[in-house]
Amino acid sequence: MAAFIVDRRDLDFVLYEQFKLEELTTWPRYAEMSRETFDMVLGEAVRFATEVLGPASGVADRAGVKIVDGEVVTAEVFKDIYRQYAEGGWIAAPHDPEFGGMGLPNALAIVVTELFIGACASFMFFPGLTAGAGHLIEAFGSDALKERFVARMYSGEWSGTMCLTEPQAGTSVGDLTTTATPIEGTDRFSIAGNKIFISAGDHDLTDNIIHLVLARVPGDTPGTKGISLFAVPKHRVNADGSRGEWNDVTLTALEHKMGIHASPTAALAFGENGRCEGFLVGERQQGLSYMFQMMNEARLHTGSQGVGIANAAYQLALAYAKERVQSTKATDRSDDVRRNLMLAKAYSEGIRALLVQAAVHADRARFHPDPDARSMSQGLLDLLTPVCKAYSTDTGFEVTELAMQIHGGYGYIGEYGVEQLMRDVKIASIYEGTNGVQALDLLGRKLRMKGGALFMAWFQEANAILERGAKTEGLGDIVDAVTKAKDTLGKTAFGFAEKGDPEVALLGATPFLEMFGQVQVGLLLLDQALIAEGQLRAIVAEKGVKDQAGVKKLVHDHEDARFYDAKIKTARFFANAVLPHVRATAAEIAAKDRSALDVIF
Repeated sequence: MAAFIVDRRDLDFVLYEQFKLEELTTWPRYAEMSRETFDMVLGEAVRFATEVLGPASGVADRAGVKIVDGEVVTAEVFKDIYRQYAEGGWIAAPHDPEFGGMGLPNALAIVVTELFIGACASFMFFPGLTAGAGHLIEAFGSDALKERFVARMYSGEWSGTMCLTEPQAGTSVGDLTTTATPIEGTDRFSIAGNKIFISAGDHDLTDNIIHLVLARVPGDTPGTKGISLFAVPKHRVNADGSRGEWNDVTLTALEHKMGIHASPTAALAFGENGRCEGFLVGERQQGLSYMFQMMNEARLHTGSQGVGIANAAYQLALAYAKERVQSTKATDRSDDVRRNLMLAKAYSEGIRALLVQAAVHADRARFHPDPDARSMSQGLLDLLTPVCKAYSTDTGFEVTELAMQIHGGYGYIGEYGVEQLMRDVKIASIYEGTNGVQALDLLGRKLRMKGGALFMAWFQEANAILERGAKTEGLGDIVDAVTKAKDTLGKTAFGFAEKGDPEVALLGATPFLEMFGQVQVGLLLLDQALIAEGQLRAIVAEKGVKDQAGVKKLVHDHEDARFYDAKIKTARFFANAVLPHVRATAAEIAAKDRSALDVIF
C-alpha cells in the first residue's frame, strides 16, 4: 500500500493555535504536563503511525483473518505491532494512570487515534474496543471487578469487546434474548445467548478477551429497561488473577466484509454447554445506560475513523496530483482535480477540527475547575456527538471518492491505497448506531434536551465566532456566508418544533444533521481563517512587505505564510462551494413532502 502521509503542521495548528491545548496545563488534572509533553507524545504517535502501522496496512488487508481449530488467527504482522502498541501505553492514553493509563487530554488522544486509524484502520479495532470496555468497567464496576480486569486490559495483556447485537435484535436492543441467571451462592451469573457483529470478537493477540455482554436476568423488566451488563471472559480468571479454563464462549462464524479485512468481526455463542459465567457490572437493569458511555466514546472514535481515513486519502491524492502533472491546458482535467483537492482539503481539515472540538469539550466537562464550564461543555458534547459520528463518517467516505477520482484509473488499483481506504471507511457510517439513528438522536433528543438549552448554547458559541469575524478585515464574505447558513439552520430547527405530521418531520432528520455538520464545519473553518489572517498579517509586517505583489511572493516563498493563506482560502472555498447546500436542504425539509411515506414499494 502507498505510504501513510501526515500533515504535522495542520495537527499543530488545530491543537495549539485553534484549541489552545497548552491552556489545559493550568488545570489540576494536567498540571504536571506541558507543551513539551504533548509534542513528545504527538511526535512518537506520528512516528509509530508512519513507520509501523502504515506499512502494515496493505499487508494485513491481503492476509485477512482465518479460523484455525475454532479460533481466529490474525495477520502475522499484527503480532509484534500489538506488543509495541501496548508497551507504548497507547491503549489507555486518556485514561486514569491508577490503572495504567497515560492520563492524556482527550483532545490530544483523539488526534493520536486519528493518526493510528488513518494508518491502519483494521488494527485499531483490537486496542480501541479494549480501551472502551476497560473504561466502562473502571467507571461502573465494583472494586473487585476493576482489580480483576482493568489494569490487564489497559496494559494490553487482555483485550475487550462489547456485545450488543443479536440476530433478531439490532437497533432494537430491547428485543435481546440472551439471559443471565444468578448462580446460587456466588457473585456470578450463568450466561446463555448469541451475539453477532462483534468487532475483534476473537483473536490471538492477547491471552484473554473480556466481553461486555448485554443480557436480561429472568424475571427482570421486559424491554430496554430490564437489561443488565455483564463482564464475560473468554477464559475464566483464577483467584490469583491468572487465566483459567475456557469459559464456554464459542466462535461460530466470521463475517466476510467489504473492508477492514484484517479485523475479525465475529459471531459468538455464550453458554452452548451451560458453563459460561459472567460478572454483573454495576447494578441490575442499568446495563443499557452503562453501555451508552462506551457507545458515546465509540461514536467519537468512529468519527475519528472518518477523519483519519479522510486525511489519509487526501494526502495520498495531493501527493499523486503533484507528481502526475498531465497538462497545462485549461481544457483538461486539471481544473477539476484542483476543485476535488480543495473539497477534500476542506472536508478533511474541517472534520478534524470538529472532532478535536468535541474532545476539548470532553476534557472541560470532566476536569475544568469551574462547575458551570463543566456543565456547559457536557451539554455541547452531548449535542455534537451524533454530528461528529455521522457527518465525519459520511464526509470521510466522500473524501475517499474524491481521492479516487483524483487518481483516475490508478485509484481503482490496490497498490495506490485509495480503494482500501474507501472500503475500510464505509462501515463507520453503519456501526455504533447507523448515521440515520444519529440523525434521529440529534433531532428527537438532543435538540429538545433541557428545553432546547443545548442548541441555544451552541448558537451562542457560533455567534461568538461570527462576532470576531465581523471585526476582522478581509473576511466579510466568509462571515456573511456562514452567518446565513447558521441562521438557516436555526430557522429549520425551530420549524421542527411546530405542530404537524411527526412522520414527515422525521424524514428531515438526516438532511438536518447534514446541515448541522456543514454549518459547524463552516464555523470552524472560519475560526481557522480568523487565526490565520492575524498570523499572516504579522508575517507580512515582520517582513516589511508593502503591496499585494509582495504578499503574493511571500505566500509563494514563505512556508508559514503559505500555510495561513491556504487556511483562509479553504474557509472561503467551503463557504462558497458547500454552504449554499444548506439553503437547498432547508427548502427540502420545509416542503414536508410525504412521497417517501406514501409510495408503495
